[in-house]
Amino acid sequence: MDARLARHVAACNNVHLPGDYIPFAIGAAAVGWLRPEVAEALAGFAGVTLRAGRAELAADAAADLPAIGRGLAGLGFGRWRGEAFDVRASFEGEVLATVDRGLLPVLGLLAVGVHVNGLVQRPDGPHVWVARRANDRPLDAGKLDHMVAGGVAAGMTPRETLVKEAAEEAAVPAALAESAVETGLVSYAMRRAEGLRRDTLICYDLALADDFTPVPVDGETQGFELWPLARVFAGVRDTDDFKFNVNLVLIDLFRRLGAA
Repeated sequence: MDARLARHVAACNNVHLPGDYIPFAIGAAAVGWLRPEVAEALAGFAGVTLRAGRAELAADAAADLPAIGRGLAGLGFGRWRGEAFDVRASFEGEVLATVDRGLLPVLGLLAVGVHVNGLVQRPDGPHVWVARRANDRPLDAGKLDHMVAGGVAAGMTPRETLVKEAAEEAAVPAALAESAVETGLVSYAMRRAEGLRRDTLICYDLALADDFTPVPVDGETQGFELWPLARVFAGVRDTDDFKFNVNLVLIDLFRRLGAA
């Protein structure tokens, strides 16, 4: 891989666990990783024990995790976002609890998201719909993004999330969104300002007609532009204009299309 592309992969994998993190478990199931100061704060909540370098929430107290998360946010750990996400020990594991989305990186929990390449085939080659994030977004404001992307909330499937986000972010009709083709997974472990991101992104390609134009609906994006693949490639290779994890999904697209 070109070193100018590989730098994005390295940036999204800038932590090697355990490092200085403390394991976090629900019962016997290891689910996350904590900074020492978070582990100490967590130990102040009922149902949590901290011993032998491990923080554990009792299995019969798993239902208390949302309240614990709110308490941690109140102590300055994380930003409460009002959206519950499932907690699992592995990507396809059973749901052990739920917690607010803003606490996922604080607790080093796994998160699942969907990213959709909106593709238009033209006589001069493939084009990609590129979104620009709104300037008031709390994370990565103003960065370039996928046409559709979002986290999988508690109780939802990735496909349901795709359809929901497509409608909310780009006014894509449900029947059209359903035609998106899953192409693979991208995972990384990354330390960022908000905490430890341990994300798995499910990647999709969505073939769109030349006369379809996405429209911002929920205000998360400023608008959309249709770029030839070569321009997208140059943007990823030569700049940091795209949101950090979007680079990884696009690199996967470039490789599948023979562009990288």
